[in-house]
Amino acid sequence: MRNFAKKSMDKKIWLITGPTASGKTTLSLHLAEKLKCEIISADSRQIYNELTIGTAKPTPVQLAQSKHHFINHISIHDSYNAHQYSREALSCIENLTTIYQDIVIVGGTGFYINALLSGLDPLPEATTEIREKLNLELHQYGLEYLQAKLFAKDESTYYKIDIKNPRRLLRVLEIIEMTGKPFTQQIQTNSNKRLPYLINEIYLCPERNELYQRINQRVDEMMENGLLDEVRQVNNYRTLPSLQTVGYVELFDYLDAKVTLDFAVDKIKQHTRNYAKRQITWFNKFSSGKKIESLDIAIEYFNNLVL
Repeated sequence: MRNFAKKSMDKKIWLITGPTASGKTTLSLHLAEKLKCEIISADSRQIYNELTIGTAKPTPVQLAQSKHHFINHISIHDSYNAHQYSREALSCIENLTTIYQDIVIVGGTGFYINALLSGLDPLPEATTEIREKLNLELHQYGLEYLQAKLFAKDESTYYKIDIKNPRRLLRVLEIIEMTGKPFTQQIQTNSNKRLPYLINEIYLCPERNELYQRINQRVDEMMENGLLDEVRQVNNYRTLPSLQTVGYVELFDYLDAKVTLDFAVDKIKQHTRNYAKRQITWFNKFSSGKKIESLDIAIEYFNNLVL
């Protein structure tokens, strides 16, 4: 159990974290229904209106079952960051605690969760010289070069952010080069910025082989449910930062006839497994919640806490 409470001890936040495809949505819906409360999403992809199938959003039936916040929150054309999320989610929590005794927060975006729980200090803007230098490196040497650069300078952040997102990768490297310090050191804040509520956290993480099977099955279901058509609908906006994400970039290559559809789908599975591995590495290091490998055991655990 994770306790940041200094006040508001009568209000509880139930935090569900873990890698993609681990069962977080099912667990959050169970808990929200049991507690008769609402759900705050901490997922940096489900926040976009236009991205549904490829981001594994809750279904319309699930969204109707319990009210959700920060799903379908903005457009792919809008810029958004963890600072905005932290500020808006905190305001949402403050409003909800005037109505409910409990709130469920669920998501696998570690940066969003950290920003909400611990706060973020303002970060410096890069100089034109640094920005141009890093963009030139991206153009000349490719994304993997910058990924390796981040790994060498700040391994913790490497496992924490979506390193396949060029915009996020460039932004982190800008800050590191501006300050000469690891990014992780610059986002740590003191305890008085933490949420003033009792926080019960569970880290849902199935056994690795089971998780990978779930990921592969989910991707197959996404394709059956029309992911390719969804990608076609946003194809004209493929250069937007919001679309530099797994499940979309691979199918853009298929639409350009660079790869076969089977190859693109296999790459989605592979890249999603890689992403899950990075999430697991980060949560293993930074989560202080109770780690549970089975969804059924997690439900039983929460039921015992609630009772």
